Amino acid sequence: MGIRKLRNDIGRKIKNLRLDKNLSQEKLAEYVNMSREHISCIERGKNLATVETLYNLAKFFEVDIKYFF
Repeated sequence: MGIRKLRNDIGRKIKNLRLDKNLSQEKLAEYVNMSREHISCIERGKNLATVETLYNLAKFFEVDIKYFF
C-alpha cells in the first residue's frame, strides 16, 4: 500500500465517521481541538494524520485506532 492510498483511505474513514454522527468539519475540529482546515485536508487525503490525531479521533468516535488501518 502506498502512502497516497493510505492517506486517502484514512481520510475517507474519518469523513464517514463524521457524517454518520451528522457533524460538520467545524464541529469535529472543535471537539478534537484542531482547525477545520486541517480536518478537511486529512479527509481529502492531502495530509496524513499524526498518531496523536488518530488517537484523539478514535477516542472521540469510540473506535479502536486500528480501524483507520
